[in-house]
Amino acid sequence: MNRRPFVRSLLASAAVVASIALGGCNPEATGPSSLRSLQPLSSQMLAEVEQRNMEKESPVLVRIFKEESELEVWKQDRTGRFALLKTYPICRWSGELGPKIKQGDRQAPEGFYTITPGQMNPNSAYYLSFNMGYPNAFDRAHGRTGAQVMVHGDCSSRGCYAMTDDQISEI
Repeated sequence: MNRRPFVRSLLASAAVVASIALGGCNPEATGPSSLRSLQPLSSQMLAEVEQRNMEKESPVLVRIFKEESELEVWKQDRTGRFALLKTYPICRWSGELGPKIKQGDRQAPEGFYTITPGQMNPNSAYYLSFNMGYPNAFDRAHGRTGAQVMVHGDCSSRGCYAMTDDQISEI
């Protein structure tokens, strides 16, 4: 009996599992699609947006402070300026202060990242999430590697910034 195909299949399966485990925060859901991302903003959040002279659809800027463990959401108001809308405590981030260097280091990145609608992940395994866009051009120029670094719910981090489910739903 030739066991070579069985061993090869077993090793391939182990490699796939290892690559997923080392990938940090998995952006893809393993379950069915969800309508979580389509839930409307709360009446309280809509009132805050209106009170600050902002449109619901206006652009946002997110600032993350590792040392303080805070995520700020800034939103463009009707004059075109950005104003602080809300500050959230980060539930969990992994690693230490300092940049992410390589895939699998479980270090949350630091830098400036552009997030587009295509980086939103309504089917995340972590309630809701969005891809930070790591590595950016600066990271790549410095030989930094990695991918699929997210801001997500579920308060669990292996290289991402984790918020509570209620927070990420609002964000």
